[in-house]
Amino acid sequence: MRDINKVMGALRSPIRREILGLLWSRELPAGEIAAAFDLTKPTISEHLSVLRDAGLVRMTAAGTSRRYIARQDALAGLHAALEGSLKWTPADEIPERGAAVVRTVPAVVVGVDVGTDQATTFAAFTDAEIYSRWLGVPVTIKDGHFAATMEWGTEVRGTYDVVAPPHLLAMRWDFEDDNVPLPGHELVGYVRIDATRTGAHVEVHQLVDDAAQASFMEAAWGLVLGRLKKGVVAASDRAASMPKRRRRPKYRSSA
Repeated sequence: MRDINKVMGALRSPIRREILGLLWSRELPAGEIAAAFDLTKPTISEHLSVLRDAGLVRMTAAGTSRRYIARQDALAGLHAALEGSLKWTPADEIPERGAAVVRTVPAVVVGVDVGTDQATTFAAFTDAEIYSRWLGVPVTIKDGHFAATMEWGTEVRGTYDVVAPPHLLAMRWDFEDDNVPLPGHELVGYVRIDATRTGAHVEVHQLVDDAAQASFMEAAWGLVLGRLKKGVVAASDRAASMPKRRRRPKYRSSA
C-alpha cells in the first residue's frame, strides 16, 4: 500500500500528470522538460524526483545530462489495486446532467515532427510573416483572427480562442469553397506543440461530424502540416528566401 500511496500522491499534481504525458512515448533531457513548462528548473526537478520515487519515470545519466521517460508498465495494475471499481463508475442520479446538451464527436488526429524548437514552432502559427512563408500564401493575423487564401482560391478564416504558448492553440475556423464536403458552419480544432530531442512534435486534433468530413480533413491537415515540416526551418529564418506558390486552378481538368 505504501507504493500505491506514492503513485496516487504523485498523480495528484496536474503538473506531474502533464510531465508524464510529455514523457509517455519519448525520452527527454531534464532541460527540455523544464522548457516545456512555465516553471523554474528546480521546481521541475522536484516534480521529476517525486515521479521517480513513485516509480513512474525512469532516469538515465549520460555524462552531466539526465534523461527521463515514463514507465508505462508502472500504471498497468493501478486500477486493480484501488478499492473497488465502482468508484470509477459515473453516478446515475445527477440532476444537473439534464440541464446540459451532450454529444460525442470523432476527431481526426494529424501529427508531424519538425526541426524547430517548441517556441519557434509555436511562433510559426502565430506570427503572420513566418506563417505566410512556410504556408506559401499570405496569412493575416490580427486580434486573434486569422485569414488566408490558398493558391487555388479557397478562403480560410478563423479565430484563435486559446493562445497558450508554447503548448496549445484552440481555434474556430471555416472556409469558403464550392467544392468541399463540409457544412457551412465553424469547425473546431486544436494544435498541440511538444518539445522533442530534435525539435518539436506538432499534433492537430480536428473535430469532425462524419466520415466524409474526416476524409477531407485528413487530406487538408496533411497538406498543411506537410508544408510546415518542409518549410518551417527556412521560414523561421527571416533572412532566408522562400519560394512563392503560383496560383493554380481549383479544379483538375479531366483526361
